Amino acid sequence: MRFRLLKKNFIVFLVIVIVFIMLFYTIRRTKDDSNMEETDKESTHTAVMVKFDYGTIQNMRKSIYDSNYRQFIQNGDQFPLDPEVVIVVQVHNRPAYLKMLIQSLEKVTGIQNALVIFSHDYFSEEISGMVKEIAFCRVLQIFFPYSIQLYPNEFPGQDPQDCPRDISKDDAIKKGCLNAKHPDSYGHYREASITQTKHHWWWKLHFVFERVRILRGYNGYVVFIEEDNYLLPDFHEYLKSMSELRKTSCGDCDVLALGNHNSLSGFHELSSKTETSGWLSTKHNIGMGITRELYYKLMGCNNAFCTYDDYNWDWTLQNLSGTCISKPIKVLVALGSRVIHTGDCGLHQKTDCRPEMAQEKVDSALKDVKSILFPPILTLTDNGPVVHQPHMKNGGWGDIRDHTLCVNYAARL
Repeated sequence: MRFRLLKKNFIVFLVIVIVFIMLFYTIRRTKDDSNMEETDKESTHTAVMVKFDYGTIQNMRKSIYDSNYRQFIQNGDQFPLDPEVVIVVQVHNRPAYLKMLIQSLEKVTGIQNALVIFSHDYFSEEISGMVKEIAFCRVLQIFFPYSIQLYPNEFPGQDPQDCPRDISKDDAIKKGCLNAKHPDSYGHYREASITQTKHHWWWKLHFVFERVRILRGYNGYVVFIEEDNYLLPDFHEYLKSMSELRKTSCGDCDVLALGNHNSLSGFHELSSKTETSGWLSTKHNIGMGITRELYYKLMGCNNAFCTYDDYNWDWTLQNLSGTCISKPIKVLVALGSRVIHTGDCGLHQKTDCRPEMAQEKVDSALKDVKSILFPPILTLTDNGPVVHQPHMKNGGWGDIRDHTLCVNYAARL
């Protein structure tokens, strides 16, 4: 009898304990879910746009860090669904070309389903104002915090005590200039204006995949373009078609190249055609779509990218393909380019810019190809084996300070 009573009491006690444990974990889980939901809200919809202060360099630096932390999503309430594609624009200081790009984005079918990220290394009210006027999709502006505009008289800008570009190493050591021991492969010393583009590109890659909160869990394509690019109206639809073609016919392709440098030459014959190729800087650096899979491969080559003596990000990438990345990067290429390069000004040419002429050419070309956009089916040509394509490095990236800063983007953004 006593044993039976003890057994009964034990069972009652056990039931109470189980109920208590279940209640505890239910409350804890509800609280965790609530915290996660609150965090998600804070990271997207409740972020407040930073009022950018252009008054002094120090104020600009503070505004940049605040903006990159807050990550205000413009038009987030109007377009609440997860993005189907992410387009990242590297912006410098060519507002006329940026205006053309924005106009082309507005005409892209399905652009309301995209997130467009503008990554700036030059900061002005004019450029920021142009981006703030966009109302047709979600927009995020991010800001390269090591721009030469923010460091005009010190590294990563041009320090007055840096060695002149063409001084010999012996004379540089005698002079005692800051980087005397670190010329490039051709005996030249760094020029800040030349190194910035590679710095910005690598920082931007890290920041988009690692720090943009709204992209946590996003596994689609991120397409990288520049401010002097112009997108065709079927850009988004063509990207989706290429993505499906990759799944069925090119599972080992690492990159989707939606653009080429042939403009719309031969477009009537090439509109629906694609081919495979190994990565080439001169062909596949425009409208480059990648996923996290390739990003992680590139991160495994952080040191190799950051110490390779070439100031061009794309030539550096070509060097990695088949060296640090053991299997060369394979590209699925749109032969009928969906990205037009409009810029007649850039890093090495800063005069005689004619953006109005570029707009006229684009308008004329689009009228000619309008009827053959949105092809229903894409065809694929296998272009032979994908092999490493060596090249002669261009130099301009011999300074150990550039190497160190570049490597540290992975840890300090």
